[in-house]
Amino acid sequence: MSRATAQKCTDAVCTLNTLQTNASLLEQVRRERGNPQLQLQAMRGFLERAGLSVEDLDHLNIIHVTGTKGKGSTCAFTEQILRSYGFQTGFYSSPHLVQVRERIRINGKPISKELFTKYFWQVYGRLYETKDAYGGSMPAYFRFLTILAFHVFLQEKVDLAVIEVGIGGAYDCTNIIRRPWVCGISSLGIDHTSILGDTIEKIAWQKGGIFKPGVPAFTVKQPDGPMTVLKERAEEIGCPLWVCPELGEYPADSGPLHLGMAGQHQHSNASLALQLSHSWLERRCLPGIKGVLPAAGFRPSPIMVKGLSDTEWPGRTQTLNHGPVTYFMDGAHTTRSMLACVQWFSEAAAQQERTAGGPVVRVLLFNSTGERDSAAMLKLLVPCHFDFAVFCPNITEAIASCNADQQNFNVSVENMLTRCLDNQRSWHLLNGQEEKPDSQLLISRDTLPMVASGQRSETLVFPCILSALQWLSQGRDSILAHTDTRVIPVKPSVTAKAAPLRDATSIHVLVTGSLHLVGGVLKHVDPSFAC
Repeated sequence: MSRATAQKCTDAVCTLNTLQTNASLLEQVRRERGNPQLQLQAMRGFLERAGLSVEDLDHLNIIHVTGTKGKGSTCAFTEQILRSYGFQTGFYSSPHLVQVRERIRINGKPISKELFTKYFWQVYGRLYETKDAYGGSMPAYFRFLTILAFHVFLQEKVDLAVIEVGIGGAYDCTNIIRRPWVCGISSLGIDHTSILGDTIEKIAWQKGGIFKPGVPAFTVKQPDGPMTVLKERAEEIGCPLWVCPELGEYPADSGPLHLGMAGQHQHSNASLALQLSHSWLERRCLPGIKGVLPAAGFRPSPIMVKGLSDTEWPGRTQTLNHGPVTYFMDGAHTTRSMLACVQWFSEAAAQQERTAGGPVVRVLLFNSTGERDSAAMLKLLVPCHFDFAVFCPNITEAIASCNADQQNFNVSVENMLTRCLDNQRSWHLLNGQEEKPDSQLLISRDTLPMVASGQRSETLVFPCILSALQWLSQGRDSILAHTDTRVIPVKPSVTAKAAPLRDATSIHVLVTGSLHLVGGVLKHVDPSFAC
């Protein structure tokens, strides 16, 4: 790929970033809660200005998926299964980990820089040329990317599109879809309460908003309250709704089904994916698919079995081994997903520690964003017995870099660092440790701090992801050791604290609390995410 092509893609991403008005968009959603049709009407207007219509979307044979936990994993399983049948797939998801192109995938791969640039300017140009006639309005970041995804999938003539809802369902801009082939709801929990409501029943009402008349819908098993709401929503809309069986209820010829993603919580996602893909294939009239009752524990075809096994979804219960340093990465950002993360990490790390042959140091690398309850998530992590707890903002490097894909203009650096210090205090309190008034990281209002500050309780706050990784790996990760980015200096006392990391046989690092944090780590430690 030429340098010119890469620069054109960067220019497109930088222009896209000018639409980063997520905070104001969320406020608009709150104002329009009583009339979601205003949101959808605006989205339809932007779609038409981009040269598309809601009728065009009917040709994408869409699988529409929402949920609080596991909707992305469900989509990944579903897409892999149907791609394994030989269909050309489109897959729209959020957020991205490293590069924004990850959100729009063709046949499981992020679209190329060439395609992204080409289609970006087609859509952006049409919207920009018409903005004066519409009071200067342009779609916000997520709305634009949703329109772009639809445009890409139509232009590339995919056989189907798997569409993951952004937030909620009823008010989400993906809900301009009129005629999906099938809908799915993964596990429900509490998240985005300022928009979706402060009870799981209110959230279930929002999620059920993607149901369409006569379109089959499937849900994983839910608590009684939200399940009742989903059933009422389905009846009100005129949508047949089925509850997925447990994964163990699917008969298999060669023992239990093997999943490409680790963790017990992935079982319900895999079951939902089997039902969604089977329903889609049935409508496609694929030979051998007919004759199975909806939501029955049918015998998966060999292609389905292989699809489940081959599924990869980075940043979710992902393990990356770099010699003595092992990264356990999961973007859990609610208390319920953190419970699943803790169970997965405890089992996976213990399994490796049994064969380590020497001392193992456990390190927590944590951050959280938005309105999420960091203290509640940290409380769940205490039983993992970390030797170090490291906190940093979702800033990949303290030195400004060319990576426009991970820029966020909606929150200040000072606010991000203050959040890290709050998380550090919470960790101390949860571990019964007292705060030392002079031990906090001093935040410069003008520039990022370049020195980390440690405490007797073995907690540290770093100004960026790279500085945290450099400290906790202590030169023992060959990928980080060969990075061209200079090592950020730290106090001698902080360097001295790292002696256990240098002496340990293995270092186990759990990265969690935010998918953006996981993405920033992957940018530095996984060469496949290199720009």
